[in-house]
Formats: sequence, structure tokens, C-alpha cells
Amino acid sequence: MAAVSVRNVEKRFGDVSVMRGIDLDIADGEFAVLVGASGCGKSTLLRMIAGLESITAGDIVIGDQRVNDLEPRERDIAMVFQSYALYPHLNVRDNMSFSLKLRRKAAADIAAQVEQTANVLNLAHLLERFPRQLSGGQRQRVAMGRAIVRHPKVFLFDEPLSNLDAQLRIAMRTEIRALHQRLGATSIYVTHDQVEAMTMADRMVVMNAGRIEQIGAPLDVYDVPQTLYVARFIGAPSINVLEGSVEAAGPTGVVNTKGGARIAIEAGVEQGRRVSAAFRPEHVDISEAGTLCGKINVVENLGPETYVFVDTTDGRVCLVLDRSQRPRPGDEVKLAVHPEHVHLFDADTGLRLSSGCAGP
Repeated sequence: MAAVSVRNVEKRFGDVSVMRGIDLDIADGEFAVLVGASGCGKSTLLRMIAGLESITAGDIVIGDQRVNDLEPRERDIAMVFQSYALYPHLNVRDNMSFSLKLRRKAAADIAAQVEQTANVLNLAHLLERFPRQLSGGQRQRVAMGRAIVRHPKVFLFDEPLSNLDAQLRIAMRTEIRALHQRLGATSIYVTHDQVEAMTMADRMVVMNAGRIEQIGAPLDVYDVPQTLYVARFIGAPSINVLEGSVEAAGPTGVVNTKGGARIAIEAGVEQGRRVSAAFRPEHVDISEAGTLCGKINVVENLGPETYVFVDTTDGRVCLVLDRSQRPRPGDEVKLAVHPEHVHLFDADTGLRLSSGCAGP
């Protein structure tokens, strides 16, 4: 396996710059997830690492080798696509062995590697079947097996689960993570699904508009988002955001929202600063001591917890409550926000101003 370094990489199409100043180091054996909305540049970055897309400036290093000018087949990487890209006229065994045959490996070595990989992926009983005879999850495992059997330096995954149904996606992401833990392979995984990113990554790389917004362990990114974009993108249900200005300076203070509410904060930010005050749904409660007033619009019961959506003068606010609480649509309520968990961002730049307490 090998580490991957992306150094000051840029990508332009004519005069249009789509990626700029990309710096990223992925350690040997790490599972890194590139996550962001459609069009943010994550797949383009993956394709540049693979050699399927040229770079305009900068360097890409795999192991100790600069690979800018190398063809994809010379980079010793394996890529798994969302479309599986299996040969329909070949059975599972031949699909998995195809790249080894191209490299003129000995037949006995090919058979041994395919059998070993098939056992790891629970495909041994499917080796004689054709892709049309497999389920979506089985096809995806074959696509992964075709990559694993080569023992490449780096595995690249381009939204491999996006064509699967919800239940199978959950099962497959668990399989992929378990497989990585078994193989210890350097892996770069692209997804627009922040739940996949949170549950699978050693480190997640949040991208937006052709640049990296934040890199970190999933819980660190969730607990301490460095930009308002990251705060909004990571987390489900999405973080609540109220616009306002800081009334009091010092170690504690208050944000006066545009809707007239007063939200206590713990971090010191200068008086008069226009801010976006953000707090997660699990950090707000229904309480008579609350200063944010509204009417319950929707209640969603999910079994162990309940999502409650409240319409306030500052917009809709979401709460996550224990199932023992029984709020009803139409109820007038007061909401109390936990001041130690309020994140403040500059209203103009979206950059972090304070560090709401990390952790639950």
C-alpha cells in the first residue's frame, strides 16, 4: 500500500477554474472519504488521482512517485465505480481475473488469488455466474473483488453504493468498512451522502465549489465545523441556523436574532458583530424557560427518537426528542437552546468565530 499526496493541485477548463489550491495528504492504510454536494469537485479530484483527468497545476504523489505524467494503468491503483463496469459476457471468475490475465500472470497464481478474494467477499459460490444473474449487492462485491485481486497501492471508490436501495446501502457500507479493516488498504472514497462519510471514514474531506472546506475525523468535523457550509452539510437532521448580532461582549453574551429572540452564548465575540448562530437539533429542548417561541408544524416519530419541526419568527427549527415526549402539531412551545453548544459564524464569510462545546 502507499500514501497519497495532493499538492497545490488546480484544474481549469479554458479560462474557467473549477478546482484551486487543493492540498491533501492521505496516510498509508487510511480510509479517507471525499464528501460534498453534487458539483463540488470530489469526483474530479478522484479522477485526477486515478489519472483519468489531467491536472492543470500542482503534483500528485503516490507512495514516493510523482504520477502527474503516468497513465492510469501505470499508477498501480484500482477503481470501483457506481456502475460496476463488469463485462456482461464474462462470468464472475473471469471478470475478477481479467486484469491479471492482461498482466500475463501465471494461471495457477491467478486461480489462487481469485479464490482467496472470492472467499473474503463471500463470492466463492457465485464464481460461475454471469453479471445478469447477480443482485446489485453481489455485482458491487464482484467489482470490489476485481479491484482487490490486483493488490494495488490505492483503492479509489467513486460513489459505489449510489445505485443500491437504502437497506442494501447500509449493509454494503458495513461490508466495505469491514473489508478495509481486514486489508488495511489505502482507500479514497467519494460520496455525496454525509451519513456514509460519517460512518465509514477515518478522516473526511468536506469539499465545496472546487475547494476543501475542512479535513478531520468525522466526529471532530461534526462537533467543531470550521465553516457554516460544513455545519449545514454534515448532520441529519440539518443544523439550525439563526441570523442575528451579538449584544454583549466578554466570555458570555447574547445573540439578538432577526426574529426578536435572545439566544445565550458562552463564547466571547465582540459586541455588534453580525453572526449566524447555529445549533444541532439535539441541543435544543422544549422548556418554559426558553426564549425562542413558535408553533409545532410537523412531528416525525422514528421509534427511538422523535423529530419535531417548529415554526418560529426566525424560521423553522428542528428538535430531536426522546420518544417519551409527546408533542403535537399545533402546540405553542418555547425552545431553550443549550448555550455551550451554540456555534457562531461570521454572517458575511461563513467562517467560524467560536467553538461551541465539542461532544454530545
